[in-house]
Amino acid sequence: MLPVSLKIKGEPVTVSTRNSTVLSVAIATTASLLVSLAGGTDAIQSAGLPITVWAAIIAFGINWLAFVPSYFGTTERYYDLVGTVSYLSVIVFIWLSGERETRATILALMIAIWTIRLGSFLFARVSADGRDLRFNKLKVNPWLFFRTWTLQAAWVAIASSAAVAAMSIASSAAIGFVDVVGLSAWSLGFIIEAVADTQKRQFRSIESNRDRFITTGLWAWSRHPNYFGEILLWTGISIVAVSDLSGWQLVTLVSPVLVWFLLTRISGIQLLERRGRKNWGEDPEYLAYVERTPALVPRPPVSGR
Repeated sequence: MLPVSLKIKGEPVTVSTRNSTVLSVAIATTASLLVSLAGGTDAIQSAGLPITVWAAIIAFGINWLAFVPSYFGTTERYYDLVGTVSYLSVIVFIWLSGERETRATILALMIAIWTIRLGSFLFARVSADGRDLRFNKLKVNPWLFFRTWTLQAAWVAIASSAAVAAMSIASSAAIGFVDVVGLSAWSLGFIIEAVADTQKRQFRSIESNRDRFITTGLWAWSRHPNYFGEILLWTGISIVAVSDLSGWQLVTLVSPVLVWFLLTRISGIQLLERRGRKNWGEDPEYLAYVERTPALVPRPPVSGR
């Protein structure tokens, strides 16, 4: 049986697409609220709810509001910028609502520095390129586009959940060696991601390289060093947060696992590897690069292969 379809903005929208979107939105929203509830076990309360739950509500509210003008304007230009605003809004709300302990301030700064750097980089990139190819089909389909904004809200809510939980309690443990380990992991991850992004942007700025793949710098060590850096820095954030977590709050340590899963199994690497095979799958140089270079965890370049 052929699926029933609707026409919106001239694009066919199947009922199966609508139903799958509703299901995925429900799962993402429910999962985010459950994690925020777990993180709010010992959290400060506001209007009868843990402030961790209000943080999740803020993340979803911002993204759902931003979806409306973005869809009617058929634009993805502000998607990454809204992600940055969401992270900043969440951590500022939690920091102002909490006791502003030393660890809370450190965690707030770790997330703020990361999201401002990455958000401004991505916004500058999409502004220069004029579009983001990932959204070509999504932005004309209201169901898929709404799902995309919802998943960004879930990403913000769950990725920041360990930090948010640690920032939301009334008293904090003393800063110690574990925090130094976490800060070191975050710093290394931040540097790797920033350097990798810069190297690729500089490579693509050369006209003759616009349709080529990068194999130099950190990209000789890993095919996706920026994603490795992001996973590492979120692991560092969770390590800093863990000293103030207990009981159900430990559920929020799913944060770096979620980042790893989304970047390696859902979008990120899967999408880019598929695009790479499509563009250069018959190029011997590309095939050799793939063979000698790990997909994620960096390894010194192997010569003579």
